[in-house]
Amino acid sequence: MQVDTDMGGETGRLAHFPITFFGVTMGVFGLGLALRAGGFAPASQAITGAGVLLLVGLFATYLLKAFRFPDRVAEEWNHPVKLSFFPAANISVLLLSLLLQDMAPGLSAVLWVTGAAVQAVLTVVIVSAWISHRAFGPVMLSPAWFIPAVANVIVPLGGVHLGFGEVAWYFFAVGLLFWLILLTLVFNRLIFHDPLPGKLRPTLVIMIAPPSVAYLAWTGMNGGEVDALAQVLINIAIFFAAIVAVQVPALLRLPFAMSFWALSFPLAALTTAMFRHGDLTGSDQFWFAGVGMLALLILTIAALGVRTVRAAMAGEICQPE
Repeated sequence: MQVDTDMGGETGRLAHFPITFFGVTMGVFGLGLALRAGGFAPASQAITGAGVLLLVGLFATYLLKAFRFPDRVAEEWNHPVKLSFFPAANISVLLLSLLLQDMAPGLSAVLWVTGAAVQAVLTVVIVSAWISHRAFGPVMLSPAWFIPAVANVIVPLGGVHLGFGEVAWYFFAVGLLFWLILLTLVFNRLIFHDPLPGKLRPTLVIMIAPPSVAYLAWTGMNGGEVDALAQVLINIAIFFAAIVAVQVPALLRLPFAMSFWALSFPLAALTTAMFRHGDLTGSDQFWFAGVGMLALLILTIAALGVRTVRAAMAGEICQPE
């Protein structure tokens, strides 16, 4: 007997397996990078290994969904919010390439080249979808739209290491451009329109990620000099972290959803930027701030992991929305 894809059976759950699941691997690999930046190499390697297993499982599951339910994938692609999560899968590949730079440099280079090529195509396709004949209303906009921009500024982190300086500058410029454009649009939506729906409220934390990753990319491309732009970027990231901190009590009252994984990678990016800024400036204050952020990041990911497992066991994930 065929199982109805809208019911709660295994077939139905596969049909509703969300692209947003790749936010989990973004957070896990982000934790690995933060641990490495803080000097905790063995822990970083352990997290990387766990992240690889998780990423392989997610790719296998989503590819199976694409093969069996291509219409469901098309629905996600045409969704104004879920569309922005497609680069999350490729971001995970790019983050893995960074973590493997010392452990497996050859594989790291292959993953980076693949991820950069995919990101170049995704950016053009997603921006083309944004400006196509479809009309996106202001209420469809959320901080999740920053994800494609963040993806572009992640690419230079590996590009400089591999000697692709010009390619790194291209992605940095594109990422910075769309971060500034989307920042204006998102603030317009947050200030002048209805509040974000409950499930999208956690995406507010994503605002921390673009300036944090841009700081890491910029200091990597300019030889580690903490110049005026670097100072601007790290302080913007700190400002957005303060804005988000005010929202935390309200976020904690919301029922759990997979969108809560949006908290993980931005915290990881800021933690890594704190450690990096402390190293480059010799500031003990930033290093200790990085340690504090790392502790918060570990607690956040552990709590998200527990909540995700509980939700999965209760059948609350992979359900129609």
